[in-house]
Amino acid sequence: MTKPLEIQSYSEWNLFSRQERPLMIAGPCSAESEEQLFNTATKLKNNGIEVLRAGIWKPRTRPNCFEGVGVKGLPWLQNIQKELGMKISTEVANAHHVEVALKYGMDMVWIGARSTANPFAVQEIAESLKGVDIPVLVKNPVNPDIELWIGAFERLYLCGITKLGAIHRGFSSYNSTRYRNMPQWQIPIELKRRIKNLPLFCDPSHISGHREYIQEISQKAMDLGFDGLIIESHVNPDCALSDAFQQITPDQLNQILAHLIIREEHPNNSNSTLIIEELREKIDTLDNTIMEVLTNRMKIIEEIGTYKKQNNITILQPDRWEKILTRVLEEARKNNLSEELIERVFKAIHQASIDRQTDIMNE
Repeated sequence: MTKPLEIQSYSEWNLFSRQERPLMIAGPCSAESEEQLFNTATKLKNNGIEVLRAGIWKPRTRPNCFEGVGVKGLPWLQNIQKELGMKISTEVANAHHVEVALKYGMDMVWIGARSTANPFAVQEIAESLKGVDIPVLVKNPVNPDIELWIGAFERLYLCGITKLGAIHRGFSSYNSTRYRNMPQWQIPIELKRRIKNLPLFCDPSHISGHREYIQEISQKAMDLGFDGLIIESHVNPDCALSDAFQQITPDQLNQILAHLIIREEHPNNSNSTLIIEELREKIDTLDNTIMEVLTNRMKIIEEIGTYKKQNNITILQPDRWEKILTRVLEEARKNNLSEELIERVFKAIHQASIDRQTDIMNE
């Protein structure tokens, strides 16, 4: 799609009365009973939370798990909307979900990670939402595929939906990590660059997989300029029927929010602006130097590629690559640089060198 998406900012949604960061959405992973949901919502409301989230239908990895109470939970949400004056939201995964959710007056819906990964599901949801003027949030797909994520927004936009927002909930990984899902912060940052004005929420509950990490992930999101947070909160988390470990009580949520440090996107005085601009000019100069060095390096790579072609020498020289990697990592240690960063950078340069020499070989 060549035309940029003209997304409405959250200030145009009439969903949040307060516009300061973080914009908060909270509630239990699943609506389990009317009592559980109402008690949780009441405590959240008393702590200043305006928008309640609750899963009505729960897509589970394995069968025979609690998959949500279904449609019978929607009147519970509607009652909270009427009795407590809270906005209500839930996840939708197909046209039927959309139909009944709208029937019960949802103020907002979101599309889950598994659904985002399925263009057929997103298209079905988008078409069922035509003509509906409520915000629709889209979670990132389970795998780190930004084009698939952007494609979901485009499908919704082409159906006339402009109140759109993104939820960053992390990405699945085969490797064992401290988090349930890898944050890979560079992906939502790139999404924000690609789709201007897109409200960006972080879901620290699903990234962390455990309540002890929610504070640090929430702070990281604020440091990166995210607009809001969507956090799972349950009146009795240890007894929750789904994702018990990653849910927190409304009081714990209140403590987390109280300890967040909210930084401004732009300097608030002229002296700070001047200092940052001077430092950025130095970075720009260094970036130009890096570009010049990379250009000269690639020219030498082309000379090597031509020589290898003329003398029938293989492109890949494992011993040479091992020496380069050992040398640069040693330099990284000496200069107190991240070895992980340097390894990623030089692996990318090495791959680009191989690609260029391959082109020369096939010319």
